[in-house]
Amino acid sequence: MIKVLFICHGNICRSPMGEFILKKMVQQMGLEQQFQIASAATSTEEIGNPVYPPARQKLKEHGIDCTGKTAVQLRRSDYEAYDYFLCMDRWNVKNTLRIFGGDPMNKVSLLLSWCGQEKEVADPWYSGDFDTAYQDIERGCRAFLQQILQK
Repeated sequence: MIKVLFICHGNICRSPMGEFILKKMVQQMGLEQQFQIASAATSTEEIGNPVYPPARQKLKEHGIDCTGKTAVQLRRSDYEAYDYFLCMDRWNVKNTLRIFGGDPMNKVSLLLSWCGQEKEVADPWYSGDFDTAYQDIERGCRAFLQQILQK
């Protein structure tokens, strides 16, 4: 089983979008039994809160339901539980490495690095641009999925 955890600051916008976009992709390929996909926050600010309404609406526009998802915090023990940690920006990477105390198995990466870019997924909480965030996350998920299925 391939275990993937998406990471962002609050776990109410970008990382749940990544979680549910990738879940839809693997479901459409009939591979859902081969994956465990979730998301978490590096901060405690939004723990227990549902997906932010504009993010939920953007997913819904693409036929994706995220009902029941609430923000959870990344824990040090998650390092052993997952194979890949896909972070939305460099600050998320830094905080993830702080929580884990390092990355000896090279499991932590920027999502868009799977597209061959060191670009960050801009936080739509601040920009309000959920269209671009969705497009970037979807592109990153496609590249990630293509590369790990080739292994």
